[in-house]
Amino acid sequence: MKNYDLIVVGSGPAGSAAAVTACKHGLSVAIVDKATFPRDKLCGGLFTGRSQKAMRAIFSREVSDDMFSTCDHIRFYASGDLLADVKDAPPMHLTMRRDFDAMLHGDAVDAGAEPYLGQPITELGDTALTLRDGTTLGFKTLIGADGVNSFVARTLFGRPFDPETIGFGLEIETPLVPSRDDAVEVDFDAAQWGYGWAFPKRKTVTVGVGGINSRNADMKANMAAYVDQTNSDTDLKYKGQYLPFGDYKKAPGRNHILLVGDAAGLVDPITGEGIALAMESGEHAANAAAQALTLGTPHKAYKLYMKAVRPIQRSLSEARLWRMIMFPQATHGYFVRTFKRGSWLPMKYLQMLAGEAEYADIRFALIQRIPKLLWRLTKHKLGFRQPG
Repeated sequence: MKNYDLIVVGSGPAGSAAAVTACKHGLSVAIVDKATFPRDKLCGGLFTGRSQKAMRAIFSREVSDDMFSTCDHIRFYASGDLLADVKDAPPMHLTMRRDFDAMLHGDAVDAGAEPYLGQPITELGDTALTLRDGTTLGFKTLIGADGVNSFVARTLFGRPFDPETIGFGLEIETPLVPSRDDAVEVDFDAAQWGYGWAFPKRKTVTVGVGGINSRNADMKANMAAYVDQTNSDTDLKYKGQYLPFGDYKKAPGRNHILLVGDAAGLVDPITGEGIALAMESGEHAANAAAQALTLGTPHKAYKLYMKAVRPIQRSLSEARLWRMIMFPQATHGYFVRTFKRGSWLPMKYLQMLAGEAEYADIRFALIQRIPKLLWRLTKHKLGFRQPG
């Protein structure tokens, strides 16, 4: 049995970030992934300003033309009705996850991580795991970065997610037609408690819908309607995947075993941000593991990790509160009208995508507008005009 300071299960952005960070600390690292790279991944491929900052800090990489296309044009819709058309948005980058993840996995291997690919885990114990081919690997600490259906999370907690609160998404990669411009599109009514997206790349457009699974009895019907709305190829087969959508785990791990990225439920339910949170949490977990091992107390890795990941969890909690404003029928109309008036809300949304704002900034902006909002509601109810 070969032993490592750290085993990372999963080599997407979260796992690769963890492996690279751990190697910088001088740890012996193994990466275990049931797939080989490159491999496909259901994801719109929107690479935000926050993702750009995380990639620069962890991988020392910049956005490049060979891996990303860049766009500063975005349109927001509700049931196909145009709410806002912003042509000077903060730059958004789009990438193909097949190529992007392979690049980051390569960086992890180049940093010194030893790969074990194409073999799923069949057994996970407290200090060792076994692969399907019988290979046994020992570890002092372990990071589960193996996605929403995490084997590590299932081993720790009996199931990888709560089926009542998890999201679900469908997606196709449709050819880019000459009549299609390069604008990113988001429709807040394409699914219940979710949205639709159309993200143009160099040769294709990634079209998908996602929302809370329990609130969408027929997601295929939602997808069919959105595909028709976007004039996409209706003959393509949908790819489906569960999505955390803000359903983060309050306890993302235990002792010397940590969960990061989708395995920890770290996906923003409003912006769909997942890549940045994956890389950030992977880095936090690797730092915690390294610190715990330096202290000679690997079981304290979880406590150290929680201190670092808690701000991400707080942000997701606030996003879930905003979701309670955006999507319920009683308040959805106000949200849509505010967006359509071209006021502060679309720009705050874009600033969050760029990594220039937090949900607290939206809360503060809304608080400032509460008196005006109350006056409008009162005026509508009582039928009189504002003085002056």
